[in-house]
Amino acid sequence: MREVSYLLRGEATTPLPFVISLDFILMIELRGVSKTYGDVTALHPADFVFAQSRTTALIGQSGCGKSTLLRLITRLVEPTTGIILFDGKAVTAENVLEIRRRTGYVIQDGGLFPHLTARDNVLLLARHLDKTDATLQARLDELCTLTRLPFDSLDRFPLELSGGQRQRVSLMRALMLKPDVLLLDEPMGALDPLIRAGLQNDLKSIFAQLKQTVILVTHDMAEAGWLADHLILLDEGRIVQQGTLADLRDTPADPFVSEFLTAQRSLVAL
Repeated sequence: MREVSYLLRGEATTPLPFVISLDFILMIELRGVSKTYGDVTALHPADFVFAQSRTTALIGQSGCGKSTLLRLITRLVEPTTGIILFDGKAVTAENVLEIRRRTGYVIQDGGLFPHLTARDNVLLLARHLDKTDATLQARLDELCTLTRLPFDSLDRFPLELSGGQRQRVSLMRALMLKPDVLLLDEPMGALDPLIRAGLQNDLKSIFAQLKQTVILVTHDMAEAGWLADHLILLDEGRIVQQGTLADLRDTPADPFVSEFLTAQRSLVAL
């Protein structure tokens, strides 16, 4: 266990009304990481920690740096400054493939290959790694049960599935190799409200069962508050505030926090 003094407000130089100390094991750590594209700064230098077996939501408006963070963690893009550690080891070109195999990734539209059935989409990487047929079938059965996907859906193509079913297939593919970390980039953004609510409930149950390190990108504060143990609010590539939903709602560190929450009318129900 590593003891960390965890600042609930994003700016370490700002006087804080309280600081909490948590004992947890770090799974992913970003130290002084930034990302620029020419003259555009997608992420200003910042430190992030993501604890083992905890769900963290990255929230904020479009273009605030949320998705950039996920791409940095998986080394799909290179940081301009700083270092990224995964399970205590720096992410490098030499170990990035190993780290990606320990990471499941779900993107907004699911990213399913339209010419492959749901089954073939889920098994794509596992077959590449020469897993046995018996092992693959046993894992498929587990994942169908876990995600509540009907078994007969596996033989359908993505266009023959509903939006919610496609996202469940994408989640199954991400979980196929039993990853240590699960990254979800706006996984429910394109779903209608009823399907989205049902999938949110299922995800909450899945997170509780698997006890993985989960990093969820969303612009929906209510969704973040429902699914995540810890929230990080970003604006224009900077951390504005982090903590629980109650922390952000009751002790906003910046006027932007209150404005962002006020704009989320669905929070009335929380």
